[in-house]
Amino acid sequence: MSLTALRAGLSMVLAMLLPGQLLAADSASAMLYANGTAWVNGNTVPKSAAVFVGDLVQTRPDSSANLNASGSSVMVLADSLVKFQGSAVEIEHGAIRVSTSQELATHAGEVTIKPAGRSWTEFQVTDVDGQVQIIASKGDVTVKDQQGTTTVQEGQQTTRDDTSNPEQKKRKKRRGAGAATAAGGGVLSSSTAIYTGLAIVGGITTWVLLQNDDPLSPACPNNTCP
Repeated sequence: MSLTALRAGLSMVLAMLLPGQLLAADSASAMLYANGTAWVNGNTVPKSAAVFVGDLVQTRPDSSANLNASGSSVMVLADSLVKFQGSAVEIEHGAIRVSTSQELATHAGEVTIKPAGRSWTEFQVTDVDGQVQIIASKGDVTVKDQQGTTTVQEGQQTTRDDTSNPEQKKRKKRRGAGAATAAGGGVLSSSTAIYTGLAIVGGITTWVLLQNDDPLSPACPNNTCP
């Protein structure tokens, strides 16, 4: 195949690839700012990182992280594992403090905590060994579990079991504070993967464009014949 044809093919690939990659880069739903060592999908966050729906955030016992989305801020406290879900966050283990005007919900096993209204609300949720503690710091929150829905008023707190399944409780207790660092998510969920892919494609394209248009032939293998 001639280099001209190869160039044309690469141009088509870039036309299809770049908009999708850039769209993925712009589709981050939140920004994470680490205070100490933190991970997103198992990758260390130096200072900050874009976070996408489905990404897992983990902190060390001596670190924390702030997750900022539109109208909401979530502090991921020490030794915690949290999944970002866009309109909600899910605690796998540990504790978070939520400040929101967007009714951002928190899931802890089968327990769902969310603001009771649209006003600015602040609350803390801790899930350790299957026990969920909810503290309403500012505004009221609703708590929904297998027993129904109740309201925790500002300044009050309550405790719930995060599952009604005894076997799941045992597994969570065995897991405890030693939750493993999250393994990598989808390819497009990592900004590092996005830019690495763009660099590779750009390098190949540059190499091709630097080559001569004339195809090589057996009679002139070095393409230097008159």
